[in-house]
Amino acid sequence: MPKEKVAAEPVTAISQTAARLSLAATATFVALLAALHAFKPGLDPSWRVISESAVGHHGWMMVLAFLSLGLGCVALFIAIRSQLRTIGGRIGLAFLLISAAGLVIAAIFTTDPITASGKDVTTHGSLHVLGAGLGTGIPIAAALISWQLARSPAWSSVRRSLIGVTLLAWIGFLVFSVSAATMPAQNDGKFGPDVLIGWPNRFMMLAYCGWLMTVASRALQLRGTEVTRFGEPDARATVRGQEESLHARKREGMSA
Repeated sequence: MPKEKVAAEPVTAISQTAARLSLAATATFVALLAALHAFKPGLDPSWRVISESAVGHHGWMMVLAFLSLGLGCVALFIAIRSQLRTIGGRIGLAFLLISAAGLVIAAIFTTDPITASGKDVTTHGSLHVLGAGLGTGIPIAAALISWQLARSPAWSSVRRSLIGVTLLAWIGFLVFSVSAATMPAQNDGKFGPDVLIGWPNRFMMLAYCGWLMTVASRALQLRGTEVTRFGEPDARATVRGQEESLHARKREGMSA
């Protein structure tokens, strides 16, 4: 019975360049997010979500941060797509692109203040929420992609790390989601200084970055080999090798 291929295509220079770009773009997001805490000290990180950093002075930094993270997702898609040949892996890649689109939307359309409600909600604020919702596809992408990569011998050295950062991404997502859904109920259904969802929001985003950077780092280390799930040479590579060997023998015979 033929064995299902996990990494059936050679790792190209384009893939490794994309992995470098994904690492750099994701690191840029983290750096900008950290810098914004210094540039906008009046924005209390304990209950204000990171999107609100795009409002007012230095807001361009948050816009650039979202665009950088979206670029990190697209670059990772390019870096690892040759390593994912199963349906689950391709679905994971699709969610990665959906997340990238959501981050771009979140960057273009500035959020409303978290305290806004009713008639204070704007169209651009609603579109930002839509983008943020699409961005939550990252933990789904992480689960599907990591599951497939972890089964490949080429990724065996980071199998535990893959599982760990994937779990961390899901923990971050669940902690923030539960906090945002339950905490306002203790404050008359409104967000405010007593609804401490700011830190869970930042933890979630950093957990996403941890997964992206872990996968990109390993993708950068891969070389141009073709392997199956069980580490056997890909059939196409074997056939090519046999053909090249036959041609070499013919040339030696002719020269003799």
